[in-house]
Amino acid sequence: MPIKKRIVIKIGSSLLANAELLTPRWGFIQRLLEDMSQLREQGYEIILCSSGAVALGLRMIDETPETAGLRDKQAAAACGMPLLLNAYKQIGIEFQMNIAQVLVTLRDMEERKRFLNTKNTIHRLLQSGVVPIVNENDSITTEEIRVGDNDRLAAKVAQMVQADHLVILTCIDGLYDKNPSEPDAKLVEVVDDVSQYLAVTTGTSELGSGGMLTKMQAANMAQNAGCTTLIANGECEHPVSSVLLGERKHTRCTAHKKPASSWTAWLTDRLQMAGSIVVSNETVNQLASEAVPILRDNVLSIQGTYLKGDVVHIYSEAGEEIARGLSNFSAEETMVLATNPTMPAKQLLGYQTHATLIGADNLILLNERHLQWDSPHEDQSRTVMR
Repeated sequence: MPIKKRIVIKIGSSLLANAELLTPRWGFIQRLLEDMSQLREQGYEIILCSSGAVALGLRMIDETPETAGLRDKQAAAACGMPLLLNAYKQIGIEFQMNIAQVLVTLRDMEERKRFLNTKNTIHRLLQSGVVPIVNENDSITTEEIRVGDNDRLAAKVAQMVQADHLVILTCIDGLYDKNPSEPDAKLVEVVDDVSQYLAVTTGTSELGSGGMLTKMQAANMAQNAGCTTLIANGECEHPVSSVLLGERKHTRCTAHKKPASSWTAWLTDRLQMAGSIVVSNETVNQLASEAVPILRDNVLSIQGTYLKGDVVHIYSEAGEEIARGLSNFSAEETMVLATNPTMPAKQLLGYQTHATLIGADNLILLNERHLQWDSPHEDQSRTVMR
């Protein structure tokens, strides 16, 4: 049986909701699902990552994109999600297309066990020919615990299902080398190195939470997993297939020829920083030559309130991010161990452990393919005093 090709399609709020009326744009949804139906007949499996719930619900609570605060957006998401799903369902019936909603939170993407549970659900839906529609559960998330944008969420889903293509449909033709409103701005047709274009990716749409920066970040995450990202304007007759066939303008972010394993991609491509540690220069030099664990006497400072099993970012003394790894201890336990390097771990923590902070097998060194995160501010650090 031939392997089916998989596409993750991310739809921006500006395409799904009328900016003035804050109602569903039925014509666009009709064109999208008709195009998806034809692609499915050609053997493609499709996952949707759809924005729009907050925008569609604002009218019901008498708010606008300009006036809505966090609680308003949470309430709007609860109101708008049924409207969004109903629109997909009603039009999907025309094309014998069954849909299912998969609501996720940041922890579902960042915690390994929950990530795998979500993956299994999506795979089971695809096995039955059902189109999963993935949304962040905006009605219960806060600024501190939310994914933040559906571009990077879609990239995580693309990694999760090992998609061939991530198609991001938005309100412009793709990435430009400068602000697209400038007369001499040129469309960037092919991107191999995302980092070269981060300086020209400021700005967001009126209804959405993500701009071109988040799309470039998403493209980098997809690239690392061997998935090609296509960014294009969604306002056309066949919004997805026309881009796949190269029939209209778009930006193509090429997949790396040697993709990372699913484990490496999950470990290195994060949606939010749970916490971080700074290690000594001697440790950095050692890591550069061989795979070694992070021990408690390697740590100089700790940032964040991460938990056991969270992925922590590892920095040099100069503030350069060098690796990411799965922590065997919480931030508080790490601090206790690091400040008392000669005392038995059992005496400090109350249970038997080897006191290895991050095992060598759970540590991935970053390379030029990864976008590094800025080091946390010094006032967020707790210095290890010995």
